[in-house]
Amino acid sequence: MASAPDASSRSALIPALEAVVGRERCLSTPEELLVYECDGLTSHVATPTAVVFPETTEEVQALVRACRTAGVPFVPRGAGTGLSGGALASDDAVVVECSRMQAIRHIDVENRIAVVEPGVVNADLSVAAKPHGLFYAPDPSSQLACTLGGNVAENSGGPHTLKYGTTTDHVLALELVLPDGACITLGDASGLAPGFDWVGAVVGSEGTLGIVTAMTVRLEPIPERVETLLAIFDDVVSACRAVGRIIESGLVPAALEIVDQRTIRAVEDSVYAAGLPRDAGAILIVELDGPDVALDAQIAEVQTHCRADGAERVEVARDETERTQFWRARKGAFGAMGRLAPDLYVHDAVVPRTALPEVLAKVCEIGDRYGLTLSNVFHAGDGNLHPNISFDRRDPDEMARVIAAGEAILRTCVEAGGVITGEHGVGSEKSDYISLVFGEADLDAMQKLRSVFDPERVCNPGKIFPTTRFCAESNPKARGYDRVPFG
Repeated sequence: MASAPDASSRSALIPALEAVVGRERCLSTPEELLVYECDGLTSHVATPTAVVFPETTEEVQALVRACRTAGVPFVPRGAGTGLSGGALASDDAVVVECSRMQAIRHIDVENRIAVVEPGVVNADLSVAAKPHGLFYAPDPSSQLACTLGGNVAENSGGPHTLKYGTTTDHVLALELVLPDGACITLGDASGLAPGFDWVGAVVGSEGTLGIVTAMTVRLEPIPERVETLLAIFDDVVSACRAVGRIIESGLVPAALEIVDQRTIRAVEDSVYAAGLPRDAGAILIVELDGPDVALDAQIAEVQTHCRADGAERVEVARDETERTQFWRARKGAFGAMGRLAPDLYVHDAVVPRTALPEVLAKVCEIGDRYGLTLSNVFHAGDGNLHPNISFDRRDPDEMARVIAAGEAILRTCVEAGGVITGEHGVGSEKSDYISLVFGEADLDAMQKLRSVFDPERVCNPGKIFPTTRFCAESNPKARGYDRVPFG
């Protein structure tokens, strides 16, 4: 670990940062820093030393060197939509906010690739590629706000992961500023770089190996035809069984998403209302895409499988407007949860698809056992669960039950053969649970790999790996809940 900086080094840091980006792109007063105390995981907070907004790779390099001179760690950040505390400024770090690096440098239509900067909003890349008949496949539910740099850090997925894969399946090369300020290129636009897969090592490393300043990504051809179905079930377990039946048949839908009853009602009460049946126990959204000639038969097959598992009815979106409405309801589900309680804890774990019915039943039992408001909306085709707990962090007893229930859910998923995260990363949220899936030798190997890039642990400290501060951080007051005003 890097040695603690002395006071004079720290006092010289802010002027050094301002010398790189100017005063207007360097925030350092308490009022300015308040909104950067957390990302989408609002239960973990830490005040950064400063927040800086570089616009070029050269500025990122200069900022990193200024931090190193002062002995202060740094944390790369995108839009701050992450849900695992990955952008938390642990150890008084400087936040390097990359949202202003938003150039789409190049779209190579012939080779179906794009070179983009980390601050490009996910959905904006598909908008830019659309005139060329192309799109960018990974689509997190926050894709209207989240940035591609953050997607690379967390190896983000989304509803269409089932067919198209996560971010790591779409990144060919990276421009990376190392923790010593040097800039290197990993991988190759061809996707066939020889030697170790260094791009694969960086994607999903949660910003612990350096700061990505550009990436070369694959683009996919826009499917000739897309059809979206809505199957309505009495309960979540029946919907899960239908998912297993569809996959077993050999079909590969673009997406298989389940929304439970509590979520349906919250959505229908919100601005995301899509006319979903309020009395349904669960809905299953099935999206099929591909050649026009193939889809009619696939639609009929999906309808048959859903009805075999008890679907009351299976509707096919009549037009693009209705299809968009279905997805608006699904992707707006997390936002709609704000109607249930002041705070939302979005869990993220994966289980084998065959275990979905059993695990869902146990997850709901855990919510009931701890007296919590728990709802489910998840990527069923991938076995990627998102149990959502609505709560009020001003209630210490409820906060303690949320933490206990969260751990119980993780242990249930691991016991079923799953893992503790699907697309949100480990961050600061799950670092103390990573030993549920990795042994000491595994963690040691990962730490050695990290040391190749960051021997002094100055890049995004306190993430992924367990810390001795777990006991303090599990204390709500230590996390700063008592300092957040509620009006």
